[in-house]
Amino acid sequence: MVLAANWLGRLVGFRLFSVQFVMDYVQLRFDSSPSDMPVLTCNVLPAVELTGRSLTHGTLGYGDALRAFIPKVVTKTHEQTGIGLHLEFDGDAIVLHPRFQDLVGPDVALVQGFEDDAWMCWRPGEGTFEDPAFDPAAVSPAVDSRR
Repeated sequence: MVLAANWLGRLVGFRLFSVQFVMDYVQLRFDSSPSDMPVLTCNVLPAVELTGRSLTHGTLGYGDALRAFIPKVVTKTHEQTGIGLHLEFDGDAIVLHPRFQDLVGPDVALVQGFEDDAWMCWRPGEGTFEDPAFDPAAVSPAVDSRR
């Protein structure tokens, strides 16, 4: 399912000017004009897709790779069930498509800070994230070895 209201698409043409790591989430800050400065809060750490490889949190060079997107401009976005959120910067991408076990709270991501005060929150089991990766039943229950 491709969503009709492509909220992520509003970031096309914006420059990434800051990557802020905060405990267990990251904020990507964009600018275009003094009054239009959106922030994408990723409550699950995104993957970084570079030509020929993908880096995730915990992989050597992950933080440097994410910061290397500064000061690139978003050239394209994808927001689709089964794929998640993709922000493309001249072929490389920042991707949010976590597994259920990666979730640390009720939201996957939030974008806000647009001049018109519009915002969007992505939650597991809704819209872009209504795919089987977010079905808690798909996660194997812990086995109690004492039995």
